Amino acid sequence: MEVRFFDKNLERFIQTLEKPTIAKVLRAVDLLAEFEHRLNMPHSKHLWGRLFELRIKGQQEVRIIYAFHGGTALLLHGF
Repeated sequence: MEVRFFDKNLERFIQTLEKPTIAKVLRAVDLLAEFEHRLNMPHSKHLWGRLFELRIKGQQEVRIIYAFHGGTALLLHGF
């Protein structure tokens, strides 16, 4: 499955993270691309409606909100 960023803000946010956290984020994105809708806890959680979150744990905990649109996972927002 293709994974795309909604806009550059999320990419900039990820670049501000510590290097080990960036590696974990990229691994979570790879898992999303591989497992799509089948990705579950602890990596992904359904929030409501069509929104999901990638859950990255570690020194810095990161959440990335995403949705599926057609054959694409669209990464919307991170915090």
